[in-house]
Amino acid sequence: MPVRCLYLDLDGTLLGDGASLLHDGEGRVSIDGVRALQACLRADVEIVLMSGRRRAQVAEDARLFGGRSFIYEAGSCLVFDGEEHWLTGELAPGELTVFEQIERSGAPALLLELFAGRLEYHEPWHADRDASHLFRGLVDSAEVDAALAEHGHGALRLVDNGVVSRRSPALAALPHVRGYHLVAGSASKAAAVAAHARMRGYVREELFAIGDSREDLGCAQHVGAFWLVGNALARDPSMAQEIAGIGNVSVAEAGYGPGVYEAVIATLMAR
Repeated sequence: MPVRCLYLDLDGTLLGDGASLLHDGEGRVSIDGVRALQACLRADVEIVLMSGRRRAQVAEDARLFGGRSFIYEAGSCLVFDGEEHWLTGELAPGELTVFEQIERSGAPALLLELFAGRLEYHEPWHADRDASHLFRGLVDSAEVDAALAEHGHGALRLVDNGVVSRRSPALAALPHVRGYHLVAGSASKAAAVAAHARMRGYVREELFAIGDSREDLGCAQHVGAFWLVGNALARDPSMAQEIAGIGNVSVAEAGYGPGVYEAVIATLMAR
């Protein structure tokens, strides 16, 4: 069965050091990420970016290679051929944005209080968002979700979107820092992938996805093949246990753009 669509994460996956498309994780110049996009386009494979980034950022990145659809703010919204489809359940945008509704609920302030010293806003990227509150730190997402439910915020969840490099002095003692999105419980990259595939009329075996985080890994249930770039396990070895029982998951030897190219070529050649 031919490959018809690739769902592709940006930060930590396609983008290398400094979020550069033309550098690998070590800062060396590499055009492998571009070559991967080129290979997909030549094979008539649709590329759908999926990211925790804001709408404007993902839209511009998609526009660079003619992408018609993309997923932003950790699956809070799918833009399908230019039309927004919100996956935030009852927290639909209206008089207030989804971001503002979450803020008014008091949930972000609660988390900053309960997990002081382990969680902070991911400045400056936390501003000007439509649907998610962006944090950085080091917490157990399940513990946070339990705390949210205990305090009456069970309709929200915390998404672990992988390791980040920026931190403030307040988090200096943490062994490493991860990025987290506080989103509506119904929002996820996996849900957005499923929605896009359904709207486009694709079947699972025609799809593959590439990412670097646990949130990306959730997409494996909706695609024929899922790839983690090599740096995913290097930065978070515990993910090896999670993928052990998932039959359609592979790990690229290379990381970042070169890993994406490896995954794209291997998948296309297998079909």
